[in-house]
Amino acid sequence: MKTESNGFTIAKPWRYKRYYLYAFATLFTLVLPWIKVNGNHFFLLSFDKLQLHLAFIRFDMQELYLMPFLLMLMFLGIFGITVLGGRIFCGWLCPQTIFRVFYRDLIETSIVRLRKRIKNKQEEPDMSLRENKIKKLLAVAIAIPLAILAASDFLWYFVPPVDFFNYLEDISNHWTLFGIVIGVALFLLYDIIILKENFCVYVCPYSRVQSILYDEHTVMALYDMHRGGEIYDEHHNKNFSKQKDLQAFKPAAECTTCESCVTVCPTHIDIRKGLQLECINCLECVDACTTVMGKLGKPSLVTWSSDYEIVDRKGKTKYFRPKIIGYIVLLIGISVILGMMGSKKEHMLLNINKENRLYSTKVMPDGKVRVDNSYVFLLQNTEQEKMKFYFEVLMPTAMKGKITILKPTKPFQAKPGIRKKKIVTLSTTDILVNNSMKDSVIPITIHAYAFDKEGKKSEKISVFRKSSFIFPKEGVLKSSK
Repeated sequence: MKTESNGFTIAKPWRYKRYYLYAFATLFTLVLPWIKVNGNHFFLLSFDKLQLHLAFIRFDMQELYLMPFLLMLMFLGIFGITVLGGRIFCGWLCPQTIFRVFYRDLIETSIVRLRKRIKNKQEEPDMSLRENKIKKLLAVAIAIPLAILAASDFLWYFVPPVDFFNYLEDISNHWTLFGIVIGVALFLLYDIIILKENFCVYVCPYSRVQSILYDEHTVMALYDMHRGGEIYDEHHNKNFSKQKDLQAFKPAAECTTCESCVTVCPTHIDIRKGLQLECINCLECVDACTTVMGKLGKPSLVTWSSDYEIVDRKGKTKYFRPKIIGYIVLLIGISVILGMMGSKKEHMLLNINKENRLYSTKVMPDGKVRVDNSYVFLLQNTEQEKMKFYFEVLMPTAMKGKITILKPTKPFQAKPGIRKKKIVTLSTTDILVNNSMKDSVIPITIHAYAFDKEGKKSEKISVFRKSSFIFPKEGVLKSSK
């Protein structure tokens, strides 16, 4: 939507676009934990159930090799966005900024009328007035349940909402969860009511990182000193406070020195000084200057552009430059790797450990010597329902003879999400290796599988594990008889 002022077209304020994005992001993060596909969440890192849900696929904690790739995607994505658009993440997507704007612009300004104007963010209300004290208490009272909701929503990505409310009904046994909710809510209240944008300026490390990521094509809120005039010198000392003084020095200077761009800034900076680490790219200053200059029929002196285009005036901003393409390639590559690794998810977790005793021997009625090897199978059913499991032994193709399963003798049942310990004994009466010098280590493969509803081997729930079978030397076999 665009409006006309003195024949000059004024675009819809960036502030409204940010509000729309904030509303969408808030609604999205609140609803997402409730959405399940086949009982799985889009994202859930459950320390309670030792599971990771990603893109509606459930992984066991043993499959957390995916987490480093998720972290790389997150950090590279934020760094790439910073190289391209400055601290746009801070002003447009950061949860702290969103919650702070909701409190300041919606609750304090629009609902309780504690603040007179949204466009003046540097003038704090006079708290000596009784009326303002009551409004402040009312604003805090409204913010408290919202902070608790935000804290709960944060935990829903670690504890599923249904489990979360069940746990809260039994606080005596889940006081830690309750304490975390209250702790996070209190921090949010302290952050938005007392700390405010000082979090962005002094606490958040991201502002320090941005300076090494910027280049001359990075897009940010910039004041066009070529048109507006140099309000500050190279040492950031103010040269002019009034328009007549500025125009006496530079008659063509267009800045009205109204300082609307200053009073609207939530981090209390003057964008006319140039790049400052406190700037979060909220573009409030762009909106303010657009309104003032629009009434004069001129374009804004503060624009969302780059040093290359506005300050140095070398040409148009280059968005798809080698550095940005590099980030895109990295993000695509990591996403592909993550997708490939995620697609190889095993629907049954199996860990095989050999017992300390190498083997045991027993003479059979027919005079043959049976060699037994024992193992501990740790199996976990990662499906949603009970299933029956069994396995088979695969021998090296060049080896004669076979190894059979002595126990268990039949398939066993495993409940979902619970590790099952099974003692397994493999045996053979065949002479697998004829070695008179030492015991032989025979590589074998264990093929474990589940049975489908029709009682057949499941192709989906099937894993292969490498192990070994110890066969005694010739002397041991003779002495056993």
